[in-house]
Parts: sequence; structure tokens; C-alpha cells
Amino acid sequence: MANQAQITSVEAIAAFRAKLIVFVSQARPVLEEVSGDVAHTRAWLQDEQRRFWETELRKRSRKLEEAKQELFNATVSQMSAVSALHRMAVQRGQRAVDEADNKLKLLKKWDHDLENRTAPLMKQVDQLHGFLLTDMARAVAYLDQVLKALEAYASVPIPGAATGSTGGGPTEAEAHA
Repeated sequence: MANQAQITSVEAIAAFRAKLIVFVSQARPVLEEVSGDVAHTRAWLQDEQRRFWETELRKRSRKLEEAKQELFNATVSQMSAVSALHRMAVQRGQRAVDEADNKLKLLKKWDHDLENRTAPLMKQVDQLHGFLLTDMARAVAYLDQVLKALEAYASVPIPGAATGSTGGGPTEAEAHA
């Protein structure tokens, strides 16, 4: 090794490269999971919950109309005891319809809020994901080139050692200078 250049930080660069690869391989799935969770939540709000409450609103509206029709029929036939039960059924049906309508309005608000709050953050996540995919891949490739260059440099013999001089005195060029 006395005839080689003294390079002591190649191992540090190799270790950094290895840790960078590990970081990128661990960070990408996390970012993909975050994106997936946001997309899943958005789909849950926009599709599943909205469909559920729209269906529920239709069912409850149908039941309310049936209760109103029964109340009307009871009123026409002038059954006082039965019409009180029918009025309560209409009130209960109206509360159920109002609840479903409020849930739909709340879902629309949540969907709007989710979009407003996550859009800037998801843009940053996408940028970070792109950075990891492109720039960090380039960084790993660059570190590979640096390591190869340093290894090639380390294998180059020291200039004074190649001429066979013992290093005890000045060379002929140094003596004439």
C-alpha cells in the first residue's frame, strides 16, 4: 500500500451511498401509502358514503311519504286516536329525512375540506416522490461514479515510488533547481 495514494474517506462515501439507497427504498413506500390513504379516504367520502346517504335519503323520503299518506287517510276517515300515531310517524319520518339530508350536506363539506386541505400537501408528497425517484437515483449513480473514480485514483502508484527512489535525498531535478 506504500505505493498507492492515501484515500481514507472512500468507505464513508460507500456507507453514505448504502444508507441513501436504504432511505430511498424505505421512503418511497411510505409516500405511496400516504397517497393511497388520501385517495382511499377521498373515494370513501365521494363514493361509498355519498351513495349510502343518497340511498338512505330516498328510503327515508319514501317512508315519510307513506306516513303522510297514512296520516291523510286517517284524517279523512276522522280516526282521532290513530291520527295522533300517524302524526308522530310523520314527525319521526321528517326527522329521519332531515338527518339524511344533513349527513349528505356534511359529506359534501368534508369532501370540499379534504380536497382543500390535502391538495397542497399531496402536491408536496408528489414532488418528494418524484425527487426520490429521479434525483436520488441520479445521486446514487453519481456516488457510484465517485467511488469508481476514487478506487481508480487509489490504485494509481505514488509518482516518487515508481522511479525507484528511496526518498532519502532530492531528485536530480530538485537538485538543479
